[in-house]
Amino acid sequence: MDSETKKHSIKTYFHNLLDMRSNMLSYDELHDMMEENTVIHGANMWILMLAILIASIGLNVNSTAVIIGAMLISPLMSGILTIGYSLAIHDLAMLRKAAARFGTQVMISLIASTIYFALSPLNVATEEMIARTSPTIWDVLIALFGGIAGSIGNTRKKTSNVIPGVAIATALMPPLCTVGYGIATGQLNFVLGAFYLFAINTLFIALSALIVTKLLGVPVREELDTKRQKRINHIIKALIVITVIPSIIGGAYTVYLSVLDSNISNYLKSEFVFADTQLVQSSADNQNKVISVSLVGTQLSDQRISELEQKLADYDLSGYTLRVTQNKTVEGADGDKVTIAVQENTIHQLQEELQAEKEKNEALSQDMKDRIDCKQLSEKTSDVFTKLDKVSCGLMYGENGSSLLLTAQATAPLTDDELTTIENFLKTESGVSSVTLEIQPPEQKSPPEE
Repeated sequence: MDSETKKHSIKTYFHNLLDMRSNMLSYDELHDMMEENTVIHGANMWILMLAILIASIGLNVNSTAVIIGAMLISPLMSGILTIGYSLAIHDLAMLRKAAARFGTQVMISLIASTIYFALSPLNVATEEMIARTSPTIWDVLIALFGGIAGSIGNTRKKTSNVIPGVAIATALMPPLCTVGYGIATGQLNFVLGAFYLFAINTLFIALSALIVTKLLGVPVREELDTKRQKRINHIIKALIVITVIPSIIGGAYTVYLSVLDSNISNYLKSEFVFADTQLVQSSADNQNKVISVSLVGTQLSDQRISELEQKLADYDLSGYTLRVTQNKTVEGADGDKVTIAVQENTIHQLQEELQAEKEKNEALSQDMKDRIDCKQLSEKTSDVFTKLDKVSCGLMYGENGSSLLLTAQATAPLTDDELTTIENFLKTESGVSSVTLEIQPPEQKSPPEE
């Protein structure tokens, strides 16, 4: 084999290896498929609503598996790919129809998720919800790379698992549900953070579809005049810049915190190694730039602590303050060794934690009072359960959370099933998880005098 033939074989090999057009739909078949994606079908809307409800339940109970299932069901991806495709081929009529369909899907999703969370008795934000409120540049890259993969897979003749995989990776459904949660509970930070993540995913999946359509050489449907094309390009660029800048700032801050945590960890591992003293606990407050450590054993001298503070600069921790709590070991009356704290900041820290917990409980108490009208609940209970008289209720607060206390006078004996029914009724009406009943038995009538 001569050199020219060998060179041609290698070129052919890599061309076939990286050719995106192999096993591709024809341009007409691809256009027909995209045109179909602009049509609103009742079945798709029902599937979308059910997927939203499933995702909302998954977020509500913090179940990753349920959320993934909802993302696989959701039909949102096709509309975004069509928007990018129509921009690439200059088909503005298709763009308008695709945008209208996608906008309708978004509104249905927001309405369904808001109604669910407004009715759900579980109104505490879960980790899965919180994770959707702080997008970074990594989410931009996931949406871009996932969108490219989805766009390529969407143009193949043979179906594959690319689209479901992209739907999971880019996570369109959970952010929308989290927006619904924020609307239902009146938490603006959840609305803005989650919608920003949804906007990132939508924009960069559409941009990926545009790029892939151009790379595949799909012919344009309409030649736009230069002025109009420039205006469209300017709008796309502006959207990209507006979307990317906050995510870059968020990503940079995430990297900054990660580097700080690593520096603090290295500092503690390297410097707090002593023969007769042991580091038993440590924490870092990056906002106030304070590193707190708790030591047990032989006390360190003030000079040694000062040297440890000076070492902070060697780990790029300049500006941080070292707070040391030392504990010494003394002999107890029975010969056992007892460890006691020798610095007041431990007590001060505990007092701060107790105060924070107290404020949290007071806020919870006020929230429960605002949400539950005990007088109205007492009247309703008396109307529903005719064997109860002199009904009154109130809220109790303890270490295990809030509980509803109901007191009443029974006019007739109550069975265990009736008591359980009363408890379940009160839980449903009030939204609390614990109910205590104090129901006095029927008054015994005195026998008539002879």
